[in-house]
Formats: sequence, C-alpha cells, structure tokens
Amino acid sequence: MTVKNIIVGYDGSPSARRAARWALDEATRTGSPVELCSAPSLAGPLTPVMCRPHPAPGTAADTVGDLAASAAVSHPAVAVHTLESTETAADALIARSADGSLVVLGKHDRPATTGRLGCVAVGVAANAHCSVVIVRGHPAPGYPIVAGVDHSEAAMHALAFAFEQAAAHDVPLIVLRAWLPSSGGARAGSLPAVLAEERRRLADLLDGWREKFPSVDARPVVVVEHPARALADASRDAQLVVVGTRGNVFRGTLLGSVSRHLVQHAASSVAVVRDGW
Repeated sequence: MTVKNIIVGYDGSPSARRAARWALDEATRTGSPVELCSAPSLAGPLTPVMCRPHPAPGTAADTVGDLAASAAVSHPAVAVHTLESTETAADALIARSADGSLVVLGKHDRPATTGRLGCVAVGVAANAHCSVVIVRGHPAPGYPIVAGVDHSEAAMHALAFAFEQAAAHDVPLIVLRAWLPSSGGARAGSLPAVLAEERRRLADLLDGWREKFPSVDARPVVVVEHPARALADASRDAQLVVVGTRGNVFRGTLLGSVSRHLVQHAASSVAVVRDGW
C-alpha cells in the first residue's frame, strides 16, 4: 500500500513554519513523506473564495529549500521533498491534495483575520480532495482535542480522526454534540427529554470507540447551542477542533457552514476531515 504525502503549504511566515512543524511531527508518527509546496501569493483562485492579492512575506531564508534542509536535521526520519508551483497558492494546494493524505497550512493566530493565509485556508478546506489541517495558536500542554459530531456519516470520519489524534498525543477528547431546538425538532417542554436522549445516544456511540481506543479519555458533551458557536467557544481551550464535511460532491460546496465558520474563527487548529483520510 502506497503511503501518501502530507502536503504543506509554505510561504515563510511564522504560521506556515508552525504548520510545517505540525506536519513533520505527524509524518514522524505515521511514516508519511512530506511535500513542502510554495506558490505565488493568492491572486485569484478557482474557488468560491476570492481575496485581493497580498505581497510575498519573506526573504531568501524563508524558502522551501531552506525549510527542507532544516527538516533533515530536526526530523531525520521523514522523507521531505519540495515543489515550487506557478499556480496560485490555493489552486496549487488543491491540485496536490489529489495525491495527499493531508494538506497542512497555517493561519494567523487572531481569529477572523482575512489575510492571505486566511483566504487560502478557506479555499483549500472547501475544495481539497483530502482532509485539511489548519494550524493556529499555541496550545498549552495537555489541552484536549474537540470533535464536533452529529448523526451523519461525515461526523463518524471526523470522530475516527479525533480519536487517533487524541491517542497519539495522549490528551483527552471532548466529543461535542450541539444543536438548536428549532433544528432538532424539540418543543420547549420536551427539551429535557431530547437532551437526555441525545446524551444516551452519544454515550452509546462512544462505548464502541472506547473499545478501539482504551487509552483515550473521551468525554461526551451535549449542549443546546448553534454547533458553530459551541465549537468555536470550545476551541479556546483546545489544541485541535475536528469536524467533518457535509459530503456534497460539487466543487466548492464541500465545506459546510460549521466547518467554514471554524476555519475562519476558531482559536485553535482545525481539522476538516473527509471520507478516506
């Protein structure tokens, strides 16, 4: 079985360097090769997300070649190669994602920043052929991983990814089910009963996952709140928030509203997980 590359979007910025370190650590754990991809600053990708072009950040010391040389010392077990694309940043990463297991890129620490990396992150997360991790923030040691789940198949793929990450990093996993009464079909008087049923269903779901990952401290949480807001709030004390896609096959529509909100506003890193990650 061929091991696919972890694709890293790199522009020499501090957030991109943190993303590269995350990817190299993940590659050390999984045995995956890493492809460091650089491309011109975003000028008009073939995605639903459009941004004004931004100047390139860096000096010659910020090139993918320099990063590859540094990785050979810091992560000697990882096979690293580089690609300098002539496509725009988002289009280059989307194209390379067809041969990748993950696309990893950085985003500025301040949520809702709409700079070059922020725009690329949304475009790539919406259109990539594989799962995408947007690295942000400086989580404290031991911060949990948060998985947002509903009753969809996409949520189960996200939960599998989240359990594996929690086991690998030896941190707790918060499994969060959030919904609004209007979307859940519950009247005000029946809300306690619906909450109790949701807690039971989530507990039953986690029983099976705990058998596969007995070392993971999985904590079910059910709240009455919009999922996007609940997960964004949870991201403030998390190292990674994991969500699925809504599964639409049309280009540019894979990123649901919750995933899009988190890519733009989460305080922590975000993983948008696709089937077959």
